[in-house]
Amino acid sequence: MAIKKRCLLWDYTNTQDRPQQMDIVKFDGPISSVSNWNSWVPPELKGRAPFRPMIHLERELNGNEWQLILQSDQPIVHFFNEPERNGISPQKAADYWRNQVVPALRNERKKQLVSPSCASDPAGQQWISDFMSLIQDALPDYLGLHWYGTSSDECKQYISNMHDKFPGLKIIVSEIASISRDYEQVHAFTRDMCNWMDGVDFVVEYGFFGCMKNMPDDFVSPAARLMDQWGNFTDLMWKYMSDQPMI
Repeated sequence: MAIKKRCLLWDYTNTQDRPQQMDIVKFDGPISSVSNWNSWVPPELKGRAPFRPMIHLERELNGNEWQLILQSDQPIVHFFNEPERNGISPQKAADYWRNQVVPALRNERKKQLVSPSCASDPAGQQWISDFMSLIQDALPDYLGLHWYGTSSDECKQYISNMHDKFPGLKIIVSEIASISRDYEQVHAFTRDMCNWMDGVDFVVEYGFFGCMKNMPDDFVSPAARLMDQWGNFTDLMWKYMSDQPMI
């Protein structure tokens, strides 16, 4: 039986440009869920896997976006994506958390909540530490993490260190990818991290970036793409959704 921990990071542009590609996704393997960094469900998902709604930034706490979050029947909700890079202070996030998110989603609707997912640089680490210190009596159900780099050993160490720092929380690595430009290195990183995260019990889900025709910038390696510029799945995507262990 497959270990289902791999979230498909399905960019919202796919809904406009390549919705038919969702029909090719193998949902009977390691794919556990789908996320599009938004509050709305991609209609092409058609209920074939759980969806992970996200309160991406402050706009999802208001208006129609917030109503979609409230009306969602999905059990897990992500709260904020790299807030330290978007002008949201730990105190402001903690106020939203205490006054709006926890009462409406956890207390009233019994949702499981993922902490803000910060970058792994010093600023991101400081932000999440400050945030967690402000919500000690209302901790999240999961610790959200991001990691980009080239060394699987460094990545494993970072994830392990964050688990040691917040030992009561399981981890969701909501974004991860290699930034090496060499495909063999990218493949080795992806293989090693998938197999390691599939095997450790404190990581419950992870999402490799990213399945989209047009990458937002050149930070993530072109060799790490899960969808090419024509909208077709890459070899790495086929491995990600099919191979376990990945070879």
